[in-house]
Amino acid sequence: MQSVQETDTEEFLSEMSLLLNQQINRIWTATYPPEAKKTLRSFTAKEAASLIGVTSTRLRQLELDGEIPPVARLGNSARRYTLSDIDDIRQYYAAKKVSDALKFLPRRQGEEKLQVITVANFKGGCAKTTTSIHLAQYLALKGLRVLAIDLDPQASLTETFGIRAAIDVGSMESIYGVVCYDEERPVMKDVIRKSYFHGLDFIPAHAELNYFEHETPGAISNPEFVGKSHFVRRIAAALETVEDDYDVVILDAPPQLSYMTLNAIYAATGLIVPVQPAMIDVASMSQFLSMLVEMLAAFKDAGTPFAHDFFRLLITRHNPNDVPQTTLAAMMRSLFLDKIIGTTVLDTTAIANAGLENKSLYELNRSDVSRDTYIRAIDSVNAVNGEIFDLIEKAWGRK
Repeated sequence: MQSVQETDTEEFLSEMSLLLNQQINRIWTATYPPEAKKTLRSFTAKEAASLIGVTSTRLRQLELDGEIPPVARLGNSARRYTLSDIDDIRQYYAAKKVSDALKFLPRRQGEEKLQVITVANFKGGCAKTTTSIHLAQYLALKGLRVLAIDLDPQASLTETFGIRAAIDVGSMESIYGVVCYDEERPVMKDVIRKSYFHGLDFIPAHAELNYFEHETPGAISNPEFVGKSHFVRRIAAALETVEDDYDVVILDAPPQLSYMTLNAIYAATGLIVPVQPAMIDVASMSQFLSMLVEMLAAFKDAGTPFAHDFFRLLITRHNPNDVPQTTLAAMMRSLFLDKIIGTTVLDTTAIANAGLENKSLYELNRSDVSRDTYIRAIDSVNAVNGEIFDLIEKAWGRK
């Protein structure tokens, strides 16, 4: 009996794609109308003082004494500080108290090398992009000059910056344009964009990143692409052209061991592998690490060794009340000891709610979620990012 075809697959998928795109555009336009741009909230005097490392009383006195320019005020005369205001005050303190300059403005000095942190794993849904954006913003809040690069064609990090990859990013305007094999291609400075978050620049992603995976096999056998033009050194070489402009670069790698991911791992000085404490995620991470070891060994044998200042696993989306999760987290800690970050990122509605608004925890107003939920979430994220910042400072020889 001949089977009956219910529908034409191509037609069906085309219709589904059209409907989804229309609905996504409606939601996006409602959240970010064409004339709107993402902005970062301002900070209270207490928050600003905490970020700078002084008291709020001292901040008020500096303004009264004319040491710093007046800042914006609300109707009730409460002072509100932009991140740019905070950075200006940091620079004031760094210049005034030279012996404590790094306490206020911990940017890299002298021979301290650019730190490139790659966030990578096989598994989607392990909070890789959430980890990347929170780390990038935390470091910018510390006063560092940060560049975030989206290497994933799905462009989740790009959309967090308020940019629609399919509409707002043109051909050769992503990292693909910089690392592709065309003779005429942009340099990295040409594709870097300023963000709404002071101190944090970014390079968006685009679907054309997939082309790099198709073009690289042909380039591998081409004797023209050697040295810094070698397929695995292309991001590292491009970063050399902007290293004087930044203290830290965050690379959000795609969720597979692709040529782009290998580029990100080669360019990295530090590698962060986020993993959810669930058996399927741990098993996937195990496969990722096994395959990565084999590939790194092959590169080493071929005269291209990979070296990092640090490597850490990071437990994400952790529910401490879930017994199987807690058991797996304890197992990983017993196995990896100091190679796993001491704090976990909690599975919390604060991060989920922020994501629904296309924001990070650092962009939320405290009133957007319950006080206790916010404090638990921000404390866990700050603790994780604080550990990574300590690793950066150790790599710089400060600790």
